[in-house]
Amino acid sequence: MHVPDGFFTASVSVAAGVVAAAGVGVALRNARQELDDRAAPMAGLVAAFIFAVQMLNFPVAAGTSGHLLGGALAAILVGPYTAVLCMAVVLLVQGFFFADGGLTALGVNITLMGIVTAAVAWGVFRLIVRAAPGNRAAVVAGSFVAALVSVPASALTFAALFAVGGTAPIDAGAVAAAMGGVHVLIGIGEGLITAVTVSSVLAVRPDLVYGARGLAKPLVLRTADGEREVAPQPVSQPAPEGRPFRPFLVGAGVVTLLLAGVVSFFASGDPDGLERVAEDKGFLGQAGEHQFGGFALADYGDVGGIPVGVAGVIGVLITLAVGVGVAYLARRRRAKAVA
Repeated sequence: MHVPDGFFTASVSVAAGVVAAAGVGVALRNARQELDDRAAPMAGLVAAFIFAVQMLNFPVAAGTSGHLLGGALAAILVGPYTAVLCMAVVLLVQGFFFADGGLTALGVNITLMGIVTAAVAWGVFRLIVRAAPGNRAAVVAGSFVAALVSVPASALTFAALFAVGGTAPIDAGAVAAAMGGVHVLIGIGEGLITAVTVSSVLAVRPDLVYGARGLAKPLVLRTADGEREVAPQPVSQPAPEGRPFRPFLVGAGVVTLLLAGVVSFFASGDPDGLERVAEDKGFLGQAGEHQFGGFALADYGDVGGIPVGVAGVIGVLITLAVGVGVAYLARRRRAKAVA
């Protein structure tokens, strides 16, 4: 759901830019509470992973595709404030290097795909894990529902903004119904991708899942007299002494590169949910030319004749570098505050 230039009036674009800047500022200030020695590189990896998976459009209806937004996944893995930073990094790289998402619409995209998705998903996720037993099944179920809900929430926010300052005289109710309907379907895919990813990380390194911190489950002791529950045992604990972090980073990095470099060749070529709605409702023509539309990497290499897999690998590396840099910047702010 990358909004191009031209869909919104200048006033709405500027207002959304102010909201996005304020949101990123708040996230940069508060992310320092979420970042530690492992979370900082993890944040860069999460941003790179989201970049890669966003390239993998999947079919959701006849002639329509969807892709991961990623705000929910980032919030659960590295925390809601760090998630906003991750999404801002992804959208900046996509906008400036790949002409994906308008530059004047950057504030709109960060607000919709970063702030709204992370905030809604984190709220839903916390409600579910607090209401359900504090175990891994609750974390995975909460991940699925939170991610599913975050996508139509973002789509309906788009519809609300379009009602206020869209550049085409389209009935607001029709846009909301169309956006909400198709993005519920996309949300199911988002939920599945998020749940599978969170479950996979929980299986190998539960200490790296921010959303699992503080949860507890009963420790059951089996004795000759039967079973009894004793003090709770944290679901997510610090990594045992001597258990290195680097193998996880390397393994996850290889998976991310394979997704961007190989699997991206098999992504659906159908327009995504926003493009389909814009075409059906008659405002797709409002989209303007991207300022960087002539760059070699634009449209993920199509403009410069670069194979999509090669462009994807380049994008992953850029996103990883910028994401790690932003995470360490936020972490340094934390260190200065503590000092």
